[in-house]
Amino acid sequence: MKISEDILYIGVNDRDIDLFEGQYAVPNGMAYNSYLILDEKIAVMDTVDARFTHEWLDNIQFALAPSGRKPDFLVVQHMEPDHSANIARFLETYPHTQVVTSSKALAMMKQFFGKDFSQRAIVVKEGDTLPLGKHTLTFYTAPMVHWPEVLVTYDHADKVLFSADGFGKFGALDAQEDWACEARRYYIGIVGKYGAQVQSLLKKAASLDIEKICPLHGPVLIENLGYYINLYNIWSSYTVESEGVVIAYTSVYGNTKKAVLSLADKLRAGGCPKVVVTDLARCDMAEAVEDAFRYGKLVLATTTYNADIFPFMRDFICRLTERNFQNRTVAFVENGTWAPLAAKVMKELLKDCKNLTYAENIVHIKSALNEESSAQLEALAAELCHEYVEQRSETANKNDLTALFNIGYGLYVVTCNDGKKDNGLIVNTVSQVTNTPNRVAVTINKQNYSHHVIKQTGVMNVNCLSTEAPFQVFETFGFQSGRNADKFANCTPLRSDNGLAFLPRYINSFLSLKVEQYVDLDTHGMFICSITEARVISSAETMTYTYYQNNVKPKPQTEGKKGYVCKICGYVYEGEELPEDFICPLCKHGAADFEPIH
Repeated sequence: MKISEDILYIGVNDRDIDLFEGQYAVPNGMAYNSYLILDEKIAVMDTVDARFTHEWLDNIQFALAPSGRKPDFLVVQHMEPDHSANIARFLETYPHTQVVTSSKALAMMKQFFGKDFSQRAIVVKEGDTLPLGKHTLTFYTAPMVHWPEVLVTYDHADKVLFSADGFGKFGALDAQEDWACEARRYYIGIVGKYGAQVQSLLKKAASLDIEKICPLHGPVLIENLGYYINLYNIWSSYTVESEGVVIAYTSVYGNTKKAVLSLADKLRAGGCPKVVVTDLARCDMAEAVEDAFRYGKLVLATTTYNADIFPFMRDFICRLTERNFQNRTVAFVENGTWAPLAAKVMKELLKDCKNLTYAENIVHIKSALNEESSAQLEALAAELCHEYVEQRSETANKNDLTALFNIGYGLYVVTCNDGKKDNGLIVNTVSQVTNTPNRVAVTINKQNYSHHVIKQTGVMNVNCLSTEAPFQVFETFGFQSGRNADKFANCTPLRSDNGLAFLPRYINSFLSLKVEQYVDLDTHGMFICSITEARVISSAETMTYTYYQNNVKPKPQTEGKKGYVCKICGYVYEGEELPEDFICPLCKHGAADFEPIH
């Protein structure tokens, strides 16, 4: 298979494997990917699993047969045995080939093979290059994605990123299955703990012009790369991918299960867009973990068992916590005949998870559902569905002026529409100016495209961001112009009665505004508005500017670096002088928003 004119696929499919890494069911097998770059110098990218030695060496021999040449370099990006098992055998077969790898990987080779390959090694570090002729490879370190020695490699000629285990998935190459489903299960199960490290790698990748991604598992990604990169950004930032509720339960005699099924029906009736019910004693545990990370809300339902919780539930929660489960709403349903402890134990197991919001209503079942616990179940369903009720036009309370209480010195997304597409921008200048009648002032910089649109249309929505909002929201709505970017490309908005978009998540309320008066403030314009609709979506706290600075905005990675750092997004420019016309590749701000690294 050709990746490009000079890059060939030489990997193998494994249809015999049942459990990957001894724990993940792979009914459609696995692909162990390896690539060969034909140039003045020939490079082989990684090896394959030990069970496919001869098939892989045959693939190399077949690819080189027309030229009669031999490889010059073996690039080792990752030392897990499913990719590195044939290093020693390859070097015996091609005794003049050099190994190109990181210093950590070189040390691991001696551990795996009992041989010192340092005399045949080219040790590379961040930013080092390897010229092959037309192709030049640049190496980037990717520590803990998901081992400490990992490199990823960029080929400038064909604009290919060799991404190691990044962007991989379960399944052989000929498996007919959805990419996202198996890639999500693969990512969360194997890489999920290291979201911060993946985020760092994504920032490096953002500065590269990538047309193809060649991972070590799964298909080569060629089209719609933004879709795959956006999913990786969601997964690695632990943000909610899909709205819905996962109910994970264990049941000994069926009474907890009965409560769970009743709750699921109530959630569906309350407008929950997706309800996933998982019996932890019978499910694929990896899929259950995947769903917990995919959806925004999780209900844990189990019995008290030996003054603890049922073993399958304990296993499930431990799998969540070891993968840095965070930024979710969690609710508890406990069952106990004489001394119920399950809710207390489950909450204690989750104590180290970041940014969990616990439902106020806890369901306490004593052996079986009764009138009291059924009422608790009803209350929990109403609490979990509140935002869905308020998001739907036909069920929302559209005159809930307590939404005004969520206006403070906060951060907001103001949405509008230019007649062709939705637009939005981040502002921190929203205030209530009168209450008889209710009037709200919104001040916007005249250079922003939204100022132009709102002045023409006279309508806007103010979305009050909650503390649940990730940095991605600020990247999307604050670091690019709506004139030349579709800010809702990766988000399906909801609609208020005025036809404008409001955010489906990360807000606690929104106001639909009609412009009654405009005040020219030189560089800015102030819109004095009446309120045509007001909804409270959730009870989450409003995102203040201070909270954003302290908890959301990434801290610049400047240690050991010399150069300049962007004050807006934290991008680091390494160099003696920052060009006057330099534009930040992440937030698109100019050199004026950079400061020297001290």
